[in-house]
Amino acid sequence: MEKTIDIDGEQVLLDDLIKIFKENTKEQQIQNKSISKRQDEQALKPFQAELIKLQQYLEKNDQKMIILFEGRDAAGKGGTIRRVTRYMDEKHYRVVALGKPTQEQKTQWFYQKYIQHFPRGGEIVLFDRSWYNRAMVESVFDFCTKKEYEDFMESVTGFENDLTRQGTILVKLYYSVTKEEQARRFERRKNDPLRQWKLSEIDMQAQERWDDFTNTKYNMIKQTHTHNAPWTVIRSDVKQKARIESLKVILNSVDYENRDKSLDFSLDPEIVISGAREIEIMDTQRTVNGKFTS
Repeated sequence: MEKTIDIDGEQVLLDDLIKIFKENTKEQQIQNKSISKRQDEQALKPFQAELIKLQQYLEKNDQKMIILFEGRDAAGKGGTIRRVTRYMDEKHYRVVALGKPTQEQKTQWFYQKYIQHFPRGGEIVLFDRSWYNRAMVESVFDFCTKKEYEDFMESVTGFENDLTRQGTILVKLYYSVTKEEQARRFERRKNDPLRQWKLSEIDMQAQERWDDFTNTKYNMIKQTHTHNAPWTVIRSDVKQKARIESLKVILNSVDYENRDKSLDFSLDPEIVISGAREIEIMDTQRTVNGKFTS
């Protein structure tokens, strides 16, 4: 016999009450999530307004800017790029996400396919993965030879020094996500039909090759973090914090006019780590634990 409960003199099935409670709880969770998302987007807006000022400054002074977005799969690069560009003037920025090289490109100078997308005066180009693909994905999955990798690592700092010496503003961002959070995001992509397109064959192997990527990250940052072209590491387990700190890093890289002095442009040291500091942290991990743990 099904259990009932008396409510104001009326017998109500307990199972029905439980069902109603679960439905109401789920609806409340959806509402809370929606409110939280709106609040997060509102918190970004003052800094997005500053990005428009930065754009205008670059245009006025005919300056060029390149922003590199690197990091592990599902680390939040794409979502951050969308927040950076959301209110920008479309005539003065481009997002570049290149696929694997064509047969013709394989015969060319390695940097040639990237250079053709470089900014003109007054423009920002955001690379969703860049020439550092050779130091990360191509190296880990043997998509390049050992010599090609070594040639890149020897040449990239000189290449970037030339860029910055000739006036291009270069911002290099590396998004660092924990193994557990990456796994959670992959699982969400698998189960969400609106996100399944994001899940690639390489993504499926990212967890298995975690240590390989960590070792490659260490070597890349250690060898290519320079005074002219430093790395900034963004801890991206909490997406909202990573996004707002990314905007601040970009804004702090240019001394543009009419900066809103009421805004706090200081960086959160728990989220934003210099490349040099990241290497110190990883060296300590290896000394204490015998291996890298991030």
